[in-house]
Amino acid sequence: MRRTLWQPEHDEFRSTVRNFIEGEVVPNAEKWAEAEIIPRELFSAAGAAGLLSTAIPKEYGGQGAPDWRFNMILAEETARVGAAAVGLGITLHTDICTPYFLDLATDEQKSRWLPGIASGALLTTIAMTEPAIGSDLASMTTTARREGDEYVIDGAKTLISNGINADLLIVAVKTDPTQKHAGISLLVVDRDTPGFEHGRNLKKVGQHAQDTAELFFRGARVPVTNLLGTEGEGFRHMTRNLPRERISMGTYGVAASRAALDWTLDYVTKREAFGRPIGNFQNTGFRLAELATEVDIAQAFIDQCVLALNDGELSAADAAKAKWWCTELQGRAVDLGLQMHGGYGYLAEYPISQAWADARIARIYGGTTEIMKEIVSRDLGLRAR
Repeated sequence: MRRTLWQPEHDEFRSTVRNFIEGEVVPNAEKWAEAEIIPRELFSAAGAAGLLSTAIPKEYGGQGAPDWRFNMILAEETARVGAAAVGLGITLHTDICTPYFLDLATDEQKSRWLPGIASGALLTTIAMTEPAIGSDLASMTTTARREGDEYVIDGAKTLISNGINADLLIVAVKTDPTQKHAGISLLVVDRDTPGFEHGRNLKKVGQHAQDTAELFFRGARVPVTNLLGTEGEGFRHMTRNLPRERISMGTYGVAASRAALDWTLDYVTKREAFGRPIGNFQNTGFRLAELATEVDIAQAFIDQCVLALNDGELSAADAAKAKWWCTELQGRAVDLGLQMHGGYGYLAEYPISQAWADARIARIYGGTTEIMKEIVSRDLGLRAR
């Protein structure tokens, strides 16, 4: 089905992104997976090519293009080649963290941080999750007490993507431990802050090149001028940004599903069994027909969500629908693709095998499928708000 949301500037941007991915990422993906980290230089190169955080105004070194379709193209092109780890690193920086700085930073903070974010000199992440909590952010125990012109942070975070590479970390803390949601604030922590330490680069089932870290704060002193937004309003700030995060994940889910479908179609038209291509068998044809239909339907919904996001009209419920449905579709797509590849699908040399391992986390991070359904059911009036 023809997609109608693209303009010539999007096609030009896609060509630039595709050339960058083919030239810089594809030849090195296996090496980075073995090293279990993407070199920082990749993000600087992406920034130099004008691919990062295109919404940042031109006066701060960005493209001045607050159009989510550019973000969408980055997700689609990394998914097309199965570069999930690179896709997560870039979209976390561009889709998830950059809006916090654009929406909440003071003019002084924007001058200090945005040029480096646009250029890739300052890679970003956000640290919410703690060892003892998952989606229950109100129960976080990382605290920040005010001492003069500084906040002193104590606590730990875990499962933080970009956690090793990041230069600027948006850290959710309790500035008032007596409160739940109302006690949360956001502080920007520089990687060289005394009292801040990186823990392990955690080993994972998939997305091996994506650095996922433990973070420790032991009396880490952060200037009050690094408060992002309003003290005590951190939960509200995060809630406002979550729909964008979830659309980013839904976008990648659809794109990864389409990539799995394309790889599988190519395989079943070439692989023969019982004297004919396995794509000629009715079961193969029907299963792939079902998947192709689901991908097109999901794509239509995601496209409309992105346009709604551009117009400031995307609801939290629609973003939750997009996130859970499209990441569940991604799981079904890569599993079916691997099955259609037979024993070869389990070999690392076939992209479907790595996509299968990479996809499992998509139904967990950014809010589990179960949490997304809870959001939708509340929107239907079926749960207490």
